Parts: sequence; C-alpha cells; structure tokens
Amino acid sequence: MNQPVTDAEIPNRGPRITPADIEANIISEHYFTAAQGVDMADPEMTDAKMPQALKLLTFCVLVLRNGFTVTGESACAAPENFDAEIGRRIARQAAVAKIWPLMGYELRTRLADDRVAADLFSNI
Repeated sequence: MNQPVTDAEIPNRGPRITPADIEANIISEHYFTAAQGVDMADPEMTDAKMPQALKLLTFCVLVLRNGFTVTGESACAAPENFDAEIGRRIARQAAVAKIWPLMGYELRTRLADDRVAADLFSNI
C-alpha cells in the first residue's frame, strides 16, 4: 500500500507533466556545500573556525529555461556519514520536487487559457 507510484502507472488521458518534461526544463545545475558558500562570502573565515555542520550541508541550484531557480538541500547528522555524491543526489531530488508544482501550475494556466479562448470563439 505504501509503495511509490511509478510514472508508468499514471493514466495518460490528457495533458500532464512527465519526468522528461522536468529534465528538459533544467538548463543547468550547480552544487556547493554551505562551507564553500561561507568561504566565498567571508574570505576571512579560516578552515579552523568553519563549523563542521556547514561542511555537511549540500545545496543544489537548478536553473530553469525561463531563468527561474529552485534549490534543494541535503544534510547528514554525523560527519562520518557524509558522502559528497550522495549529498548532491539527495539535494537534486529535493530541488526537482519543487519543479513539479511550478510546471503543474503553468500547465493548468495554459489549459484554462485555452478553454477560455475556445469558449470565446465558440459563439462566433
């Protein structure tokens, strides 16, 4: 009952957003840790003064076709569990999850606009 729904299970009866649509909408992706961000923002911060927690927090910034950006993040509780690649993947998944409602809203707006236009021209 608690198994994730796959894209193949979703009925294809009308317009919808697909994982391929999401990926096609991403024009670039960027990753950094909070420590790297602080290092760039505060050149006087030494490694000795850098809080360990900032080294465990990974950010992903996705730039979309229209120039909008979405972010995702990933943090681990224990330094020995930190894996940069896994952190990037989790942060990217979190960012992608934010794209779904944005593209869904855009699709719904287009469908509503098409319906209004069809109603306007049906009386002519």
